[in-house]
Amino acid sequence: MAEACQAVGFVPSLTSSGPDVELKGPVLQDIYLSGLRSWKRHLSRFWNDLLSGVLPASPLSWLFLFSAIQLACFLQLDPSLGLMEKIKELLPACWGQYHRLRGLLAAALFALCLWGALIFTLHVALRLLLTYHGWLLEPHGAMSSATKTWLALVRIFSGRHPMLFSYQRALPRQPVPSVQDTVCKYLESVRPVLLDEDFDWTARLAQEFLKLEASLLQWYLRLKSWWAANYVSDWWEEFVYLRSRSPLIVNSNYYLMDFLYVTPTPLQAARAGNAVHALLLYRRRLKRQQISPTLLMGMRPLCSAQYERIFNTTRVPGVHKDHLRHLHDSRHVAVLHRGRFFRVGTHSPDGLLSPRALEQQFQRILDDPSPACPHEEHLAALTAAPRGSWAQVRQTLKTCATHALEAVESAAFFVSLDPEPAGLTQEDPAASLDAYAHSLLAGCGYDRWFDKSFTLIVFSNGKLGLSVEHSWADCPISGHMWEFTLATECFQLGYSSDGHCKGHPDPALPQPQRLQWNLPDQVHQSVSLALLGAKTLSGNIDCHVFPFCHFGKSFIKRCHLSSDSFIQTALQLAHFRDRGQFCLTYESAMTRLFLEGRTETVRSCTREACDFVSAMEDPEKTDTQCLALFRAAVDKHQALLKAALSGQGVDRHLFALYIVSRLLRMQSPFLDQVYSEQWQLSTSQIPVQQMHLFDVHNYPDYVSSGGGFGPADDHGYGVSYVFMGDDAITFHISSKKSSTKTDSHRLGQHIKDALLDVASLFRAGQHLQRRFRGSKGEDSGRRCEFLSSKTVDSKTPKTPTDSEPIQ
Repeated sequence: MAEACQAVGFVPSLTSSGPDVELKGPVLQDIYLSGLRSWKRHLSRFWNDLLSGVLPASPLSWLFLFSAIQLACFLQLDPSLGLMEKIKELLPACWGQYHRLRGLLAAALFALCLWGALIFTLHVALRLLLTYHGWLLEPHGAMSSATKTWLALVRIFSGRHPMLFSYQRALPRQPVPSVQDTVCKYLESVRPVLLDEDFDWTARLAQEFLKLEASLLQWYLRLKSWWAANYVSDWWEEFVYLRSRSPLIVNSNYYLMDFLYVTPTPLQAARAGNAVHALLLYRRRLKRQQISPTLLMGMRPLCSAQYERIFNTTRVPGVHKDHLRHLHDSRHVAVLHRGRFFRVGTHSPDGLLSPRALEQQFQRILDDPSPACPHEEHLAALTAAPRGSWAQVRQTLKTCATHALEAVESAAFFVSLDPEPAGLTQEDPAASLDAYAHSLLAGCGYDRWFDKSFTLIVFSNGKLGLSVEHSWADCPISGHMWEFTLATECFQLGYSSDGHCKGHPDPALPQPQRLQWNLPDQVHQSVSLALLGAKTLSGNIDCHVFPFCHFGKSFIKRCHLSSDSFIQTALQLAHFRDRGQFCLTYESAMTRLFLEGRTETVRSCTREACDFVSAMEDPEKTDTQCLALFRAAVDKHQALLKAALSGQGVDRHLFALYIVSRLLRMQSPFLDQVYSEQWQLSTSQIPVQQMHLFDVHNYPDYVSSGGGFGPADDHGYGVSYVFMGDDAITFHISSKKSSTKTDSHRLGQHIKDALLDVASLFRAGQHLQRRFRGSKGEDSGRRCEFLSSKTVDSKTPKTPTDSEPIQ
């Protein structure tokens, strides 16, 4: 998602005078502190480990073992081979008169030790099994005997009902790749985008790096990989995110959209009530570990560590470095409406407030006629200011508005009741979707609290959206929460016939608490400056969203190709037609196969992809030749993606090497060259992880339309996409209006053309060309027929009822 922008912007944070001073400590000290932080996190997860650490065993298995030992003793057998007698001797002498009690206690202690040894053995065996990645390298749809055996063993050692954090202690650590392999892969990735003389220069720098610096830097990384939980993730969070001094707006936040074609209720307060209640239900399930761990391809568990900081988390600004503040619990949300801040409690003595009670509280805020205080209306613009400036102003707010600031920062999450409508409209569907995306990504610059882990945005017509801060976790985590929220608030909680939340209001509830800021004059000027900067950033973003309805995942599967690789290769064709050149392309892939893994970069602009694009633009090439090159490009992308998933990518290893070199004060021309490059095309797929929550066949309109993020380069694009069911793909494109080289709408048209051109190469896709386009570019400026036939923003949408549950 938005990490590409942060990834290219982290280098200045290492060279400015402030942070540079903090990096003078020896690298061994930094590695030691990384490990110390890892162990502290393990200790803080004691309760989670206590609940889930016995997997795949259970407390009942200990009781069974204890009973078996007692039965053996009754039959005058000693399964402990004398150990229980030794335990009896170690018990206090005063217990000598209680011979039977001493025997029971000795048996219980022996059973506990034996049970713990068995659990430890099972965990070690599961960890060894999870280091196997051969299944990733096998062709899609084929499974070798070795992988079948491995899968059976994993299922046996995993137990029947794993909890969210059950696999954490069994996950392997992320491996440090060979530095020679990483450099070789890097040179291969930049060859298509460099001139011959530039590539020769880069290759010479790489050879010098391997001879002079690489071995020492690699030694430190191997040391850290042994001592810390993950050799790169904590540095990634610190240097890419928390040390960045750029504003969060556009640079470090991304958005997630509501259902595209329907709005379950037009009542703003009702939609907010159900959504907030659904989010808090998700938090309760999270605390109880009732969320099933994510399994890649249904068999390989992924790390769940990022789930811990979804709620009750705020990114607190610092002069040189931010930090994440996470609270164990919070029983209120902070709400912003027309520049006024409120504290809304989410619990009563009886537990979580009902959706109807929450709707009542939000309606009270909407009905409150009191105006915002001077400069309070634009106060949230401070969170969109450069981090150092905001940190200095925050120190003043801590003195003059302690209670109000604490109420916002300690909230479970932030809620923005937007006074404007948003979403798809029948009158101008294209423009309305673009405005919807822009509002979620940037808003007005002062109507979101960008420091919170996420902001729930509820528009006046009942449309929803999410604005997410990126440092605490990656998109699949917030996406998982968002899928649960949309399905729960619409299908399970539901709405009455008049659009209100089900249930009855509670007149005894106290009014929402209005927060008072009491801003001094010195803060007024800071707010004005922050507002100016936020409006500039917001006004410079060009967003374009469009559903591509001609075909989707089902067609790509019929072609026996990877859906993601299909889109990525088509994007190379579209970008080349837009800019007339190839460029470094950033695609985010996860590394959660490993403990505390986050992401890796797939460099999608490969030599094979460039050969395919060149062939498509060559009128002398036949469809058969282009198709063969397309399949080669898809296969290459799949190989890169699998390498990234298995910890053998390029960029995180180079990033960690660069950090070590800076900590050692070691100049590396090669690494400096690597981090002088720009990503002009940043891409990401929004994964749909819980399709069982939706019924795309009977209710195809009730599917989330994904989300988007800002571009990584001033003259680049940010492109995300989500497969909506089997027959549609929604694209989210962003660029900067200040650039004369980019145009989000122009690239969108190129993407449509490229997808149809690629589909026409397949015999199964030739009818698409004839059906939807008579000539190239005919689809420009209008939406596809599928979209125009939809009914949007209906006040009484066809929703599943209690008698029609979503399976």
